[in-house]
Amino acid sequence: MADAGELQTKLPLAVDLDGTLIRCDLFTEAMLRLAFRKPWKLPLLLMWLMRGRAYAKAQLAQEFPPDAAHLPYDERIIAWLREERAAGRTLALATASDLSAATAVAEHVGLFDRVFASNGVVNLKSRRKGEALAAAYPDGFVYAGNELADLKVWSAAKRAVICNASAGFTSAVTRRFNVEKALPRTTNAWRALLTAIRPRHWAKNLLVFLPMLAGQGWLDGAAWLRAIYAFAALCLVASSVYLVNDAADIESDRRHPRKRARPFASGALSPVLGLPASLTMLACGLALGALSGAPWLVALYLTAATLYTFWLKRIVLVDVFALASLYGLRVVLGGEASGYGASDWLIAFCGFFFLSLALVKRAAEVDAVRGDLIGRGYRAGDGPLLKRFGVGAGLISTLVLALYLQEPSNLARYAVPQFLWVLPGAVALWLAYVWLKVERAEMHDDPLLFALRDPLSWGVALVSALAFIAAAMA
Repeated sequence: MADAGELQTKLPLAVDLDGTLIRCDLFTEAMLRLAFRKPWKLPLLLMWLMRGRAYAKAQLAQEFPPDAAHLPYDERIIAWLREERAAGRTLALATASDLSAATAVAEHVGLFDRVFASNGVVNLKSRRKGEALAAAYPDGFVYAGNELADLKVWSAAKRAVICNASAGFTSAVTRRFNVEKALPRTTNAWRALLTAIRPRHWAKNLLVFLPMLAGQGWLDGAAWLRAIYAFAALCLVASSVYLVNDAADIESDRRHPRKRARPFASGALSPVLGLPASLTMLACGLALGALSGAPWLVALYLTAATLYTFWLKRIVLVDVFALASLYGLRVVLGGEASGYGASDWLIAFCGFFFLSLALVKRAAEVDAVRGDLIGRGYRAGDGPLLKRFGVGAGLISTLVLALYLQEPSNLARYAVPQFLWVLPGAVALWLAYVWLKVERAEMHDDPLLFALRDPLSWGVALVSALAFIAAAMA
């Protein structure tokens, strides 16, 4: 570390952008936006790269300028820079990102006296960045960076500042260079990856066991094994799609009050790690789908989920029907895998029940944002209509369940079918409770995740399960 005497002389401080000032990489994200939004231009990207990374960065920055106001800034660095500027220190932003993107960031932050960046011809990275800073500040400068490419910049600098680097890298840099300050990494990529695959959402895939349980196949070991394969397949495929979805939605997620904390949006996880993990999970999921005996339904779920991610979720109302269909598809897949096919009654009930829950999710989001849902097509005033549709769909699901209990052929399968009348009441109570939470703005974006943490929901589920067991076995 630099001693106190050296620090009395405040040399100009140049700060890297990607991975240092912000917890993301603008070039990587711009390429992702091109791939997801304008995939037909990917051949152009190859041509741009053939003309050099600086040229490609310039073209991408023109095509997709960054939203500087919503980037994941490292607030520790921002606070420190404010202190240094207040003390009279000269600050510069020095980045390999394109000049237009760097200028937008510098103007938003409002702390930098000068900007050094790639200009469409020269890729200002590593040695070139060091040379440019040395020429601009012949009496010496301090450089803040975070990666291997910064070693040659630190070689040209008087002192180093290490930001968001691993402990091992920080130790190696400290041995080689005179370090003024070190700000350790506060995120863990593997923990962020675990968060990004959303294991808490795997509870939704328990729906694959519903047809087998409704068909009273509780002691059928082979059915349980195939259903478990189907459950694991859906978990992996769904997590794979979640990663791709979040990579595609980085920009819109950063503008959302809750989704901005997602690993890709917050910068805790890089798409460079997340997307290969997505491909690995997809391959494993499809393999388990083949073992489940319903590979075509697993593939159908993947197709439907992908269509929802890239297209259907942006179409007003179509998105909630697609979301409800994904829930229903889990039930159908479970029936096919276990050999206990989902009945028409079960499919009808699930269709309306999950349509109601999908509308819960969207109505809660509209209320939370208190404005237009970016990337979804919903407006601030759509909440009341969504709530009316959702309550109506929920009531129909309850009616379907009650009509099921009127069929003598259905009741003949149960020892004491009178206990089943608890189920329509339980469903009606729970849906009324959920919609009351929506009206009070107390609902999580996802009603099933809300239910997993809600005592009343657990109580309703327990009473319903006991009533069904009593009807079947009493």
